[in-house]
Amino acid sequence: QVQLVESGGGLVQAGGSLRLSCAASGRTVTFYIMGWFRQAPGKEREFVAAISRSGALTPYADSVKGRFTISRDNAKNTVYLQMNSLKREDTAVYYCAADFRQYDSSISSWEGRYDYWGQGTQVTVSS
Repeated sequence: QVQLVESGGGLVQAGGSLRLSCAASGRTVTFYIMGWFRQAPGKEREFVAAISRSGALTPYADSVKGRFTISRDNAKNTVYLQMNSLKREDTAVYYCAADFRQYDSSISSWEGRYDYWGQGTQVTVSS
């Protein structure tokens, strides 16, 4: 079992940048496909990005493609989400998640595939 803790959220102006971190403990992230999801007030949780164990596969939601970058540092047992050119509509609680069961080729944007979740970190983008 793995425990996930997100950090790096905060208040930023539109057009600014933030880098979220997801630190894992209990088991190395090498065993997991890792994903980032977000939930805005009054909306359902949605997929943002994911990264395969090898790092070779990195699908993104269309809404963040070209602005966000997911990466992983297996030596530090940490996954990152670099967010640039932030917009007000990026305001949400951001969650890190880990998928233990799937092969890298089955990397998914469906939250039901993910077995472990962090508590989330708030990102607020002001105009």
